[in-house]
Amino acid sequence: MKKLYAVIAILLVATMVLSACAPKPGAGFLAGEVTDMGGIDDKSFNASGWAGIQQAITDFGIEGKYLESQQQSDYAKNIQQFLDEDMDLIVTVGFMLGVDTASAAKANPNQKFAIVDYAYPDCWPGAVVGKDCGSDADLPNVRGLTFQTDQAAFLAGYLAAGMTKTGKVGTYGGIPIPTVTIFMKGYEAGVKYYNQKHGTSVQVIGWDNATAQGLFTNNFESTDDGRRFAESIMQEGGDVILPVAGPVGLGSAAVCKETGACLIIGVDQDWYISAPEYKEVVLSSVLKKINVAVYNTIKDVIDGKFTGGVVTYTIADGGVDLAPYHDLDSQVPAALKAEIEQAKKDLIAGTLSVDAVLAAP
Repeated sequence: MKKLYAVIAILLVATMVLSACAPKPGAGFLAGEVTDMGGIDDKSFNASGWAGIQQAITDFGIEGKYLESQQQSDYAKNIQQFLDEDMDLIVTVGFMLGVDTASAAKANPNQKFAIVDYAYPDCWPGAVVGKDCGSDADLPNVRGLTFQTDQAAFLAGYLAAGMTKTGKVGTYGGIPIPTVTIFMKGYEAGVKYYNQKHGTSVQVIGWDNATAQGLFTNNFESTDDGRRFAESIMQEGGDVILPVAGPVGLGSAAVCKETGACLIIGVDQDWYISAPEYKEVVLSSVLKKINVAVYNTIKDVIDGKFTGGVVTYTIADGGVDLAPYHDLDSQVPAALKAEIEQAKKDLIAGTLSVDAVLAAP
């Protein structure tokens, strides 16, 4: 009997050793990310995409690297470098890489791509393919990773309307592109819904969905612009600000911290974690879980389940959400928290929608 136990013990140890030594499912897999001009440390969508690759490195044993784009001409060059390196998956980040990604995908139909915040076909009547837009047809080797961020921004707008002390809240964008304005649209809708529920008249500075006009810095890099725009919104009375401009928004957070006159709602990542130097003024953040989308795409490629087309993440599947209130939790009234949770449930159930609220008188 003792010999039997000894044999079993040896077998168990051997199994554990073999398991520990066995290669991970992604051994030899290469994934590369091409950033937009915000850079890998933008504390926004580039950083979040890279976090997804890093998690895949840990879980699957893949190899990952990134190339930062300093100017628009770098997009095609960086994509080509990854093509030359025979990547298993090339991840491009952002609207600005739409044309170059499509051109590379068409020229290399066996190369798998994922593009964050974009999808194909993307052309419109009169657009020139390869110049104004990327493709007038589906690209089977490209997965578009899109996010219904207006749903989470809706909750942020409701929160802002419930927390303002001046009756005015603000927002601004980096560049007026759909992946930016969708946040602003949802934010305005959330404020409007709060007004409908409470009979209030909280105003939104910086965006008007009816005219599709708003405030834009026209870049995603200048924190000085973030300071100026926050100061301008504050001069108009805004005291809760949603900057949809990547690192630019950190300039606004700095102003709020210095003056104590405003609160910030971050975007993409939880700014309480990604920008802890401003945690005392971060009320919440509109989460866009790009890391999850990139990670899932890598897993699908490894598992042989990759498909092109569009994958849209929503509030129902947790792909977008509102971050915790962290240090400011005690300042958010319990009734307001409950109303936000109910609005979230209604958005998931489909009994409440951003468009319906905006269309209401």
